[in-house]
Amino acid sequence: MKLPLFLFALVLPAFLSASDWPNWRGPNYDGLSKEAIPATLPDELAIAWTAKVGTGFSTVSVAGDKVVTMGNRTVSEKETDTVWCLSAKTGKVIWQHSYPCALDPLYYEGGPGATPTIHEGAVYTLSKKGHALKLDLDNGKVLWSRDLVADHQVELPEWSFAGSAFIDGDRVLLNVGRGGIALNKETGETIWLSSTETSGYATVVPYEAGGPTANRLLFSAKGLLAFDPATGKAASELPWKSSRDVNAADPIVIGNRIIVSSASGSVMIEPKAGGEPATIWEQKDMKWYFNPGVLIDGHLYSLHGTTHRPTELMCLEAATGKIVWTVPGFGSGGVMAAGKTVIVFDNGLLTLFDADPKGYKARHQQKILEGKCWTSPVIANGRIYCRNAVGDLACVELPES
Repeated sequence: MKLPLFLFALVLPAFLSASDWPNWRGPNYDGLSKEAIPATLPDELAIAWTAKVGTGFSTVSVAGDKVVTMGNRTVSEKETDTVWCLSAKTGKVIWQHSYPCALDPLYYEGGPGATPTIHEGAVYTLSKKGHALKLDLDNGKVLWSRDLVADHQVELPEWSFAGSAFIDGDRVLLNVGRGGIALNKETGETIWLSSTETSGYATVVPYEAGGPTANRLLFSAKGLLAFDPATGKAASELPWKSSRDVNAADPIVIGNRIIVSSASGSVMIEPKAGGEPATIWEQKDMKWYFNPGVLIDGHLYSLHGTTHRPTELMCLEAATGKIVWTVPGFGSGGVMAAGKTVIVFDNGLLTLFDADPKGYKARHQQKILEGKCWTSPVIANGRIYCRNAVGDLACVELPES
């Protein structure tokens, strides 16, 4: 695999307070929260409330008392997406906005896969069929709405769009088209469209790449792109082939090194000044199918495997690619972390454990929901949010420290 030279440095924007979770993978797009899990947990954490939000795999974004997510349900015999804004304290509906959209259950339950993005009093969403919306966070009023498939005849990937909106100055960047699309944040008008070819399923990740021409990263259908968000022009590409073009897990950067993973395996590369990048390691024994892992003290904690094979919890030494330990019996769920506590949700089971390369020991395990649970959990303001495929959303209350 060859990648033209570019340098990566992680940008750490702070959009809201550390306790809020305004977008997919959190304020710094790394799955890490600054919240602390109490040292002592009860045998059973209290489930503060549950809600039904419709079929889908969107996780939540949280700003203050507002929790925003998406789901699909049948309304008046029509398949309909709904963007929900719920109270974090009670789960009661603050507002909802619905529009026709196909469920499209291709080998799975279907429904939206992208997570709403909260930014400066607005909510930005993308449906699996290309409906892009900006809604008022306070009341759900539609500020603009686009049908990107109808407007641009972009090709849908096999399982339709799933990347979440990334706010970049006056632009909204989306994984639509082979190298993404940029919409004007205020009007929704298209600023640029890279191409109409099929996209991947990941979300744009922020990077500073030696200047403004390659400071955003996108895991697309055919490879990893570094591009200029002002123009959409790709500065470089790492070709990456996955079965059925399922490039879905966001890449992770450590200094000037970057880790890419899919069902095809994983690689870490290091760009070199004046030459081709070095491959630090490459292996087939860590495969991220849907959700990326979290990096804590030089180790990656993640769920390895696909829906077609047994999945296991894994600790990997990031610098070498060496697998330190694995624990069988986990499913194709999601992973995030609060401080050094890793939070896993899969098969309806909430698991908390301390990140430790010496070995795995669960701090807490509790059955929260039934059914398929591929969606990543979220912690915000002392509450953990979990959902399943059919749209049961649970808010789990953490005790005060």
